[in-house]
Amino acid sequence: MSTSVNRDLVEVLLGQAASDGDGVKLKRVFGGSGAERFDPFLMLDEFGSDEAADYVGGFPSHPHRGFETVTYMLEGRMLHEDHLGNRGLLEPGGVQWMTAGKGIIHSEMPQQASGRMRGFQLWVNLPGAEKMQPASYTDLPSSAIAEQRLSGGGLVRVIAGEIDLGKGSISGPITGKSTEPLYLDLHLLPGERVELPLSMHLNAMLYVYEGQVTHHGREQDQLLDKSRLGRLGPGNRIALSAENEGAKVLVIAGKPLGEPIVQYGPFVMNSRDEIEQALRDYRDGRLAS
Repeated sequence: MSTSVNRDLVEVLLGQAASDGDGVKLKRVFGGSGAERFDPFLMLDEFGSDEAADYVGGFPSHPHRGFETVTYMLEGRMLHEDHLGNRGLLEPGGVQWMTAGKGIIHSEMPQQASGRMRGFQLWVNLPGAEKMQPASYTDLPSSAIAEQRLSGGGLVRVIAGEIDLGKGSISGPITGKSTEPLYLDLHLLPGERVELPLSMHLNAMLYVYEGQVTHHGREQDQLLDKSRLGRLGPGNRIALSAENEGAKVLVIAGKPLGEPIVQYGPFVMNSRDEIEQALRDYRDGRLAS
């Protein structure tokens, strides 16, 4: 019988204010230089505001190549449209998993002029052998996200991957990818503790977006406040306890690719030559052809 080894926190980051698209205010949790330490993940943004001026400009048409974007809506409505004529409306609790592959030109525009909009966008790298595949989408309403009550009364939403929390294995709607992504949204009640089994070969992190949690590592316990991301070291279990007000936490894990990461804005490839080709293709109207 294998021994359970809690993962330790090896880095804690605080999300930083940023702006993207047409002036959309957001919180960049991580992204940019040093992405290798989050392999296979490239970026995590949290967007959220009650002020329409912070989001109403949306994200007009822009290109991508070489990776996947995962948009998870908590509140509000966002319309995706692309150059192929695809349209998808993201509503509260819904997810869009987009594989940009060899290229896509799309827009993501709010479908509201008032009220709260909140959610996350995660960028997942693709292995070099899959970067030039055709673009594709999986649009998932909230009802398609797998949910299970935790033994302590809380809730887990499983967007991607599979996990067994003692009540039988539960699988999210996104499976079968080379990066083996696990994407969980944990809703913990005050004082609730949860222990998540996790394969040793996966890189993992957690992001606290409501409340506070204590992370129980092999070496020590550490409190994580709202808007903190914790990058985790080796082990086969994540142990967390919510503090007095409860907590909501994203748990994200995936298989590292171990390949060079060369990024130029919305293009992520393995070499500078491939980036130059992406720029030429975009300039010449061949990015997504």
